[in-house]
Amino acid sequence: MSDISGSYDTTVKSPMGDQSGTFTVVDNGDGSFSGKMEGGMGSMDVEEGKVDGNTLTWKMNMTVPMPMTLDCEATVEGDTLAGNVNAGAFGAMPLTGTKKA
Repeated sequence: MSDISGSYDTTVKSPMGDQSGTFTVVDNGDGSFSGKMEGGMGSMDVEEGKVDGNTLTWKMNMTVPMPMTLDCEATVEGDTLAGNVNAGAFGAMPLTGTKKA
């Protein structure tokens, strides 16, 4: 199992264009993780973060540009992260990231 903890430079391909940010992951060692996503749209805390092997699932509460709960899933392979951010009626937005050294 890879070490998922760390900071990742991320890009979410959203309807408003590519959103760059930093996704911080802290593996709690008990099948859960905490962290946050910080970027041009502000900061969102990870909620209900779960770890299953190298797959992460979590929720984030977005406030800008509108209040919405985002359902997220990503798989960590080495130093890369790839998955989707599901934004309700806006559908799934691809998420990619690379772990910072």
